[in-house]
Amino acid sequence: MKPYLLAATAAFALASLGAQAQTTLNVGMSAADVNQLDPHRATTTQDKPLTAWVFNGLVRFKPGSASLEGLEPDLAERWESSPDKTTWTFHLRKGVKFHGDYGELTADDVVFSLKRAGDQKSSSFYADYAPIESIEAVDPYTVRIKLKQAVPAFLGLVTNYHGGFVVSRKAIEKLGENFRLNPIGTGPFKFDAYKPNESVTFTAHKEYFRGAPKIDRIVYRLIPADSARDLAFSSGELDVVYGRQDQKWVERLKKEKGVEVTVLRPAELGLLHLNTKMKPLDDKRVRQAVAHAINQKQIVSFKGDLTADPPVSVVPTGYLGTAETPMLPHDVNKAKALLKEAGFTGPLAVKSVQSTLPSMLNTAQILQSQLKQAGIDLQLEVVDHQTFHANIRKDLSGATYYTAARFPVADVYLTQFFHSRSIVGTPTAVTNFSHCAVADKEIEAARTEPDLAKQKELWATAQKKIIEEVCAVPLFEQLQVWAYKTNVDFGYKLTDAIHLGPVITEATTKK
Repeated sequence: MKPYLLAATAAFALASLGAQAQTTLNVGMSAADVNQLDPHRATTTQDKPLTAWVFNGLVRFKPGSASLEGLEPDLAERWESSPDKTTWTFHLRKGVKFHGDYGELTADDVVFSLKRAGDQKSSSFYADYAPIESIEAVDPYTVRIKLKQAVPAFLGLVTNYHGGFVVSRKAIEKLGENFRLNPIGTGPFKFDAYKPNESVTFTAHKEYFRGAPKIDRIVYRLIPADSARDLAFSSGELDVVYGRQDQKWVERLKKEKGVEVTVLRPAELGLLHLNTKMKPLDDKRVRQAVAHAINQKQIVSFKGDLTADPPVSVVPTGYLGTAETPMLPHDVNKAKALLKEAGFTGPLAVKSVQSTLPSMLNTAQILQSQLKQAGIDLQLEVVDHQTFHANIRKDLSGATYYTAARFPVADVYLTQFFHSRSIVGTPTAVTNFSHCAVADKEIEAARTEPDLAKQKELWATAQKKIIEEVCAVPLFEQLQVWAYKTNVDFGYKLTDAIHLGPVITEATTKK
């Protein structure tokens, strides 16, 4: 063989060897497509895990943790606050590089990002940032934030979560709306390619400030069909997979060789919100009858005790400020007596707008069956999921079944679902479907209470009042389910998933 052919053959062999040496992590998600890779707009289950791979915050949750008490430095190497907790100063790491050619992170990017997070036009989480009075760049590596008042767990607003993610100002200004599917961050992995209804690919950010990732490439595959996703995982096409929130699925996967199954918090709390301004639910006795007719144990049993837990309050377990609160017990006879006392002797109709999403519709049908035993006709108006969200925000539903996870501090859940300023149909609407207003005083007082013990007391009182008023009936807590091959090491103990999926870090490996 001629020398130049030998050289070409050798070069090809080396290139092939290099390609083979690349480590690819294949992750499977139960979705037909992604909606949004802009972290300030990403709200769906399939979008949120990706944001933590691409972006950082000033501070971060420890990988695998959802605890506010264990936050650690991220883009900020240190920070301090004024004694009254209304002024916070963050000192940035130097030399942090954005992906691509967007240069070094500076205070200007942080100021831009947090202002963008608080703007309704550019952020799904803008309401969380209303307490911020001003944000300024003191110098290229120092950011000062002034608050209108002290905020419970303020550091949560600047974590690697929701609006706390820092984006590149230059990238936003250059890409505009194209940033939605071409994100630029500082995280361990950078966006590489998007194939609609198929996959999103990420590659290692070799200049990541914590060190180059050990995984070279992540392929995030979009597989909506459970059977197809399961087959891909069992055959080895997938290394990590979003699991079904199903008892039998967990039991079956736990028996497979070389597979780990993990059930994670924070959980989504399922609540049946009762519209206190809509007849017949404007009568407290009717709401009490609904609560007595519901059998939470039966619902948890249907969901499966490996993937669901009984509720403890109108705030999920594990949040800062959650207080176990006594609820009305399951008692069909008591429910019937309350309805009779309220003057209802025949079947009582209660309208409920409901989603076609199978997991939600199945639960709504269980509720319908339980309420029927007490003489309550839960009339389900079934619509597609997008219409469901639109209609419940138009105040068209009497009983609204809704599941949600939020930032793990009681203030966020109580404010969004039970403060009067969040009542649907009002200018400041969020997700208060019940028109509840009985705990405004405690919710507001807790926000500015500097003593944590007193703050928790206020939150506990708020939860007690909401349950006594029967603004909503807690149903169950749905846990996250993921499975992965034992040759995958995340680089930390996976116990919680604040981003609704495992965080892939620079330390993650695949043997």
